[in-house]
Amino acid sequence: MKRIAILGSTGSIGTQTLEVVRENGDIEVLGLAAGSNITLLEEQIRQFHPRLAAVWSEEKAIELRTRIADTDTKVVSGMDGLIEVSILKDTEILVTAIVGMIGIRPTIEAIKAGKDIALANKETLVTAGHIIMPLAAEKNVSILPVDSEHSAIFQSLQGNEHKAIHKILLTASGGPFRGRTEEELLDIKVEDALKHPNWSMGQKITIDSSTMVNKGLEVIEAKWLFQVDVDQVQVIVQPQSIIHSMVEYVDGAIMAELGTPDMKLPIQYALYYPHRRYLPGERLDFYSLGRLEFEKPDMRTFYGLALAYEAGRAGGTLPTVFNAANELAVSQFLNRQIKYLEIMEIIEDCMQAHKNIENPTLQQILDTEAATYERINSRR
Repeated sequence: MKRIAILGSTGSIGTQTLEVVRENGDIEVLGLAAGSNITLLEEQIRQFHPRLAAVWSEEKAIELRTRIADTDTKVVSGMDGLIEVSILKDTEILVTAIVGMIGIRPTIEAIKAGKDIALANKETLVTAGHIIMPLAAEKNVSILPVDSEHSAIFQSLQGNEHKAIHKILLTASGGPFRGRTEEELLDIKVEDALKHPNWSMGQKITIDSSTMVNKGLEVIEAKWLFQVDVDQVQVIVQPQSIIHSMVEYVDGAIMAELGTPDMKLPIQYALYYPHRRYLPGERLDFYSLGRLEFEKPDMRTFYGLALAYEAGRAGGTLPTVFNAANELAVSQFLNRQIKYLEIMEIIEDCMQAHKNIENPTLQQILDTEAATYERINSRR
């Protein structure tokens, strides 16, 4: 039996990870952590019987303890609870599917405890890649990407030398507003931005996909995962989301991973790497597909992507500002406090105002996040 724990078990990646667990039957779930959805978490506890479950607030933890008093699962809360799940004895792999920079500390502690990381929390590497990757190497821990694009790159690298990479071709669907002008985005509503054409994802990442900020975060993440320069990562819009990403080698050969848009494939690949398992579901039919389309990203209208390249080149605390400003701006947009285009305006304002810190400590990263939030909140 392979033993895992999941941070963010009630979210999109977390629930699909548990579907993979259910379908395979040889994975034991030792720990689960969620934000506030204790109703779904209770269902998961009763089905998978983890030793430990964590929720963010102690109030919710008290309620959950009452609900599952007839089980053997211990319930903990807060950051200490997340860390307790992350370092749980006997766990081999930690699936980090929690959204936001809240995932950094639990990931660091899991690496220190020798756990392999199935990484779906891109903010961890975006803001603290200079801490995470050397620590993983020191502890001989594998960082296994769960994002569809990074999994595709990881798969395309198998059997090849890292020094032979010429560039990474990071694909993007273009989101629901591909091809629109800035004028056409002035009155975008929350409901419009949540209608992704290909993928079923959580609200935050769906908004990020629509602005292409998500692709910017993935560019910075790829820099750390695959030890390349930001400018070696080229974004290509592939509207059908069939090619999940590619690697071009120094001899001109390009390796790609193709498939239907299904997050369970990269999840399962990370959990069983280097082995492949049968995965039920729709298969890619090239006769029906007919052709594949490619476009250049519009980095003038969707300039959040251009800002990500700027942050990635600069390094230091600037990627933290980029990420934190986006997190809060997206939250405000979802709460209908700001307009759609203000998301990118807020990111740019925060980046321009920031005095960059090279090689920041974890505390400096967290302080930068807090200062960015404070600047945004002072606008209101």
